[in-house]
Amino acid sequence: MEQPIKILIVEDNVIIADDMQSMLEEIGYEIVDNVIVYEQAVEVLKTQQVDLVLIDIILASDKTGIDLGKHIRDNYDIPFIFVTSNSDRATVENAKTVKPNGYLVKPFEQQDLYTSIEIALSNFTYGAAEKNGNVASSEDAPMSNSILKDSIFVKKQHLYYRIQFGDIQFIKADNVYLEVNTVDKKFLVRSPLKDYLEKLPKNKFYRAHKSYIVNVDHIDAINSKDIMINNNLIPISKDFKEFIISAMNS
Repeated sequence: MEQPIKILIVEDNVIIADDMQSMLEEIGYEIVDNVIVYEQAVEVLKTQQVDLVLIDIILASDKTGIDLGKHIRDNYDIPFIFVTSNSDRATVENAKTVKPNGYLVKPFEQQDLYTSIEIALSNFTYGAAEKNGNVASSEDAPMSNSILKDSIFVKKQHLYYRIQFGDIQFIKADNVYLEVNTVDKKFLVRSPLKDYLEKLPKNKFYRAHKSYIVNVDHIDAINSKDIMINNNLIPISKDFKEFIISAMNS
């Protein structure tokens, strides 16, 4: 059984730290510990398995989050993300010296936290494989090492709904929004269609038209101009039609 990602939170504001922990546990991550100073973090790293560290730059100790970032770089092969209220040029330049895997500015929402963690884990995993000469082809490349690798979160009102990739039938661009369609629900997402396509499994989701992404597993029928998914007629480009016909005949 796949184990959840284990995260260490290093944040000296107890209210913010507890809020972060609640957000992360709600998504499905495991919090190894929640500490406020450099020395406590060093001890946890020494004694516990940690997959990723979230670090406030300003800590309640002489040593800062940047010092902790340097300690992690020197002693551990794990990613870390700075979580801070400071986005001024001097702080950012100082943070860059220890090469963090992400930089998240407070205040933030649950989806911002989730996205930063997933990108950091994905890039860190890919970077390590590339360094060792073990990068898979795009067709075989694994998703991020995460318990959420088979799904995506979509916000609707004040909740984030977890949608399995296999449940997404098609996605339609509508001005600045995308309409994500499942069998029985629709969700609105603010994102360019091209950017959203990059988040989805490449062997299932394709740009069928300038305004549509489709999950090929849900195509029910096809003609010269359209495909049908769950009684919805979706226009297709010439290239996509040729691709589908070729796949059917192979």
